[in-house]
Amino acid sequence: MEKKEQFFLKIYNLGIIKFGNFTLKSGMNSPIYIDFRPIASRPDLLIKLSDLLLHEVPSTNFELICGVPYAALPIATTLSLRSNIPLIIKRKENKGYGTKRMIEGIYKKGQNCLLIEDVITSGDSLLKTVIDLEKEGLIIKDIMSILDREQGGIENIKKRGYNIRTLFRIGEVLKMLEKKHFLKKKERHMIKFFFKKKNIKNFKKKRLSYEEKKENIYHPIGKKLLDITLKKKTNLIVSADLVCSKNILKLVNLIGDLICGLKLHVDIINDFSLSFINQLKNISIEKNFLLFEDRKLCDVGPTNYLQLHYGIHKISSWADIITAHVLAGSDSIQNLKIPSSMGLVTISEMSSYGRLSDDNYIRKALNISLKNTKVIGTVAQRKIDDKLLLFTPGINFSSLKKNHFGNTYIHPLQAFEKNGSDFIIVGKAIYESNNPKIEAEKYRNAGWKAYENVLLMEYK
Repeated sequence: MEKKEQFFLKIYNLGIIKFGNFTLKSGMNSPIYIDFRPIASRPDLLIKLSDLLLHEVPSTNFELICGVPYAALPIATTLSLRSNIPLIIKRKENKGYGTKRMIEGIYKKGQNCLLIEDVITSGDSLLKTVIDLEKEGLIIKDIMSILDREQGGIENIKKRGYNIRTLFRIGEVLKMLEKKHFLKKKERHMIKFFFKKKNIKNFKKKRLSYEEKKENIYHPIGKKLLDITLKKKTNLIVSADLVCSKNILKLVNLIGDLICGLKLHVDIINDFSLSFINQLKNISIEKNFLLFEDRKLCDVGPTNYLQLHYGIHKISSWADIITAHVLAGSDSIQNLKIPSSMGLVTISEMSSYGRLSDDNYIRKALNISLKNTKVIGTVAQRKIDDKLLLFTPGINFSSLKKNHFGNTYIHPLQAFEKNGSDFIIVGKAIYESNNPKIEAEKYRNAGWKAYENVLLMEYK
């Protein structure tokens, strides 16, 4: 124990603990941030750390070692050298060239791999690595971590059936630093605040209500959508992927009172006309919902501009919301001359199985979305910044299934509880049902209940 304390005091001097106001990768807010990456610049400390970890490793004969990318990679490398156990490297994303492998190194299915993590908070990033390694046929039973933030991660990992050990716990470390008079008065105050928040829920990034969300959304269409949502108590957008205008009008007359938006693909409508659009617009005004043209503009800026304003569809003359990919970069949506009565929704991440967008692309797409004042929100399968509205497609009560078109479905509860969604998008489950109105009512109720439940969870 004394060796461990001496070691931690040495690495503390490298600035591995910072005090302030931080948002962690898990989405939690914390007054303390721990970063073990500076140790990579001190080979002597890396060696001491690997020896401490080896001392804690169970006697199981491991055939491989892998570090959770990327902070744990130098630690796992040193551990491999000290133990003479081969190292494999897990990538965060596919490079898109070369071998295109997610796991680099020499390994065989059925080999037992020791997994190394630096800091455990919620355990989510660690579990992603576990899943990727197990997909390759590797066996993961034991995990070693340097530090446990004591915010539910260890319990989360153990519930999944994995053995996990940690060198340090945050409570012990902070008490030790205070005892040694290493902390300033302000830092001691932050520690007291930290320990008052014993429940992991208190550290989660708070789910904003629709009323609070309105304060973050500056575009008038974004605010209008939220006003409709609050007034009608519905976060349901129905995707009417129908090819006949008569059927679309019939559908919206049935479900218009239950939705906040109707999503269209006007280029698939066989008998498209401006007369049809005028009828649809009148119904949307009468029943109070927005028209959401899912055009998915995906070209260079000048072409996107022409597709938005010209042609037989003249989308800019009637749509309240238009969707666009940002594959061509930020300039592709910069000069579209979108009218103030129209909001832009970007496509950051689709719901299709085997989609090619990786985490790096999604981060860039979200960054472009945040910087464009015409963008009111984005389509994604994950939590995003509160300055954007999150639209989640692929919603179906039969969750976690894949249809023959390659779409992966999720349940409304998952959309709100796990992904932090603001709006759910439902298509075939409603318009192909025997009674679209009854089915739409079910999804409307489920979506609204899921939203209210998440709000209640924050205050328990």
